[in-house]
Amino acid sequence: MSQGQRLKEFQKSVRNKFNVYNSLFLNLPYTNMEHVGIFVPLLFRQCQHGLDSGKNPKEILESFFDSLPGFTTEKERIDFMFRIIQYVERQVVLYDSVEDAAFPKLHAHTESLSIRDYFQLARKNKRWDRVSKKLESFSARIVLTAHPTQFYTPAVLDIISELRSLILENKIDEIDVTLQQLGLTSLINRRKPTPLDEAKNIIYILRYVYYDAVGELYDYIKGSFEKGNYHNPNIIKLGFWPGGDRDGNPFVTAAITRDVADELRTTLMKCYYNDLKLLQRRISFNGVQELLQQLRNEVYVAMFDKKKTMDYNDILQQLEAARIVLKDNYHSLYLKELDRFIDKVHLFKTHFAALDIRQDHSIHLKTVTQILIKAGFVKESLEELADSELTRILIKEKLAPDPAAFEDPLVRDTLVNIAQLKEIQQINGEDGCNRYIISNSEDIYSVLFVYALFRWSGWDSDNITFDIIPLFETMKGMDSSEATMQSLFDLPEYRRHVSFRGEVQTIMLGFSDGTKDGGYLKANWSIFKTKEQLSQVCRRNKIKAIFFDGRGGPPARGGGKTHRFYAAQSKKIANHEIQLTVQGQTITSTFGTKELFMHNSEQLLTAGLSNTIFGKENIITAQQRQLIEKLSKISFEKYDALKKHPMFIPYLENRSTLKFYTKANIGSRPGKRGNKEKLELSDLRAISFVGSWSQLKQNVPGYFGIGTALKSLKDAGKLSDLKKLYREVPFFKALMLNSMMSLRKSYFELTRYMKDDPKYGAFWNILYEEYRLSKRMLLQISGSQELMENESVSRESIKIRENIVLPLLVIQQYALQKIGEDIENKEVYEKIVTRSLYGNINASRNSA
Repeated sequence: MSQGQRLKEFQKSVRNKFNVYNSLFLNLPYTNMEHVGIFVPLLFRQCQHGLDSGKNPKEILESFFDSLPGFTTEKERIDFMFRIIQYVERQVVLYDSVEDAAFPKLHAHTESLSIRDYFQLARKNKRWDRVSKKLESFSARIVLTAHPTQFYTPAVLDIISELRSLILENKIDEIDVTLQQLGLTSLINRRKPTPLDEAKNIIYILRYVYYDAVGELYDYIKGSFEKGNYHNPNIIKLGFWPGGDRDGNPFVTAAITRDVADELRTTLMKCYYNDLKLLQRRISFNGVQELLQQLRNEVYVAMFDKKKTMDYNDILQQLEAARIVLKDNYHSLYLKELDRFIDKVHLFKTHFAALDIRQDHSIHLKTVTQILIKAGFVKESLEELADSELTRILIKEKLAPDPAAFEDPLVRDTLVNIAQLKEIQQINGEDGCNRYIISNSEDIYSVLFVYALFRWSGWDSDNITFDIIPLFETMKGMDSSEATMQSLFDLPEYRRHVSFRGEVQTIMLGFSDGTKDGGYLKANWSIFKTKEQLSQVCRRNKIKAIFFDGRGGPPARGGGKTHRFYAAQSKKIANHEIQLTVQGQTITSTFGTKELFMHNSEQLLTAGLSNTIFGKENIITAQQRQLIEKLSKISFEKYDALKKHPMFIPYLENRSTLKFYTKANIGSRPGKRGNKEKLELSDLRAISFVGSWSQLKQNVPGYFGIGTALKSLKDAGKLSDLKKLYREVPFFKALMLNSMMSLRKSYFELTRYMKDDPKYGAFWNILYEEYRLSKRMLLQISGSQELMENESVSRESIKIRENIVLPLLVIQQYALQKIGEDIENKEVYEKIVTRSLYGNINASRNSA
């Protein structure tokens, strides 16, 4: 289908519908918001014209207030700004609902291929045998995280779901009522959510979306095989970080981890119970009814009693018994329905989603140090030991530290948690919790500390039923990762552990902190090369390498178009599985409905299968690699100079929303690691770092340095080579297209008033000039007339979203200006900034 047809459908099913339903907002009886809707279009026009003519947000809003009656006092103006924020938040919810409801119609006009299309191509190209063989072992693991940009409560998610359904049927009166409900329902958390709250919010989506979506996708893949003899329940796996990810989050304790494991299991039992109830309505035959009723009774108890657990094999045994009776005595009537349920049990077992454990290397260092001090091996520091002696202690010494003997709560909890993991495996099944991820891994001790902690917590050296996964996320960690992994494989004890885990080593490569550390191009190129090197190390040691990608929502956190990213990997990179994190509002925007989940899961699978189907390889020649290397080096030098600029941190602290992320009740984690008084870039979380640039509409981490690098090579006579690189190297093109998205979502007019600021003006101009240069150079090498030229629907969607939140952005900047004046009502304006974060985050969907 042409881009024009898809855009036409978008205008009909999204833009026009949104405009109609948006008009219902005008006179809805929202709490303290009567008639505020009539002012929104006026304010939008004033903001747009004001910014275009060079006015600053303070001038724009004061002119707006002066032109209308009823806004004479500061209190009246403040109340109005809060009402605008509430109104815009709800407009964003409505737009999301309209766009999601239109997805099936838009998808009908998409040029991206479904898994059905790929299967047809495989048969046409006589590659079905190869594809089917790959499908028997291939896997995509989607790991849901609780990063603090996903904060809708289940009540709001219910309203969104209801709106989507009503919009599909054009039920205008019921939409009207539901919008009234939305207006009277709080969209924000009144208190900071706990890790358990975050987990329950995402488990809600597991229950009401993913349970059926995964089952339907698996059923389709299975049906594509002759005689339905396909069996690979690992084809789509769900992972889960809320409650297990304790990196920088002191609120995730051993007790929380246990509670979340219970919540996952009991919620799955509710799903099983509902399916069994439906099956019993159809399979009403003697001999089968009794078996299903017995299982249903057991599941019912397990839904509510956390001490009553179900064994995966026992469930299957009872279902297989029912299946035999159905086949032998009742002509296999409703056998397909029963088989679909059996497949779901194979898919989800008794854990629903696998709970990953993650902790920062520094905490393990502290824990091991404390243990060895108590055991008498060192007095104060591990540096007292030679490397060989420390390694010997970690892999040989038998210690049994008592958690209660340690004063540091983090040390105690680390030991308690590792000790309880065996019990979690017993109740949720081994697949329910069998991965331990180490953030900021930089050497062999990152892995050996965890290996030792498992041994010292009661695990047999040759029976540690956990994958120990290093996360190389800094430039230093990635540079040394090849040597680190080879050194680990050279240790007989660790090599035996890998053998016990099926000759598989999972390695996580982080995008968020890598981009923050090295800049966009350098980080992504380093990750690409690191994957190639680690694939080679694993092949050399006869180990299967599996890469787990930390892909956030925006390009600056490793996000962007997922299919494009995976389809661009080279043959040198191991391709046994695709594993990625899905963060923040991307959970709902990309995987939030059954249709969206199935489409984007298919895109993951087809990206992994594309080389097999088409028989082509992504090859980057030595000359092309040299070119990317030069671009990477120059862009990093430009970004590194920016990081070292004396105004870099002060600008973020005083001219962005950075410090307000910690005040918003969005996530349970603190806004930065550690508790140093002076803010350092290394302590900043990528979420708040990238998000702050996004709120400024500057999106610096998504492109900064690229313009300088491209121009440098162009000036060296390499423009034709750069254009060829863009055309011929999918990896490079994917990066450039992602940067174009970051640039498209930038709007420097919002902060243009800073260019003359005596303190920050020069710094702002550095950002603006690189933005302009990057935009100009990307258009030149791509041959495009505008950013995202071939993505008309995405462009239109971005435009509508940016228009919705423009008044909110201007209010946010106005409040920041007022705070800078050190006024009397400073706390009130700080609340305005904090509240304005929510609507902006949701409108961006991937916060860049």
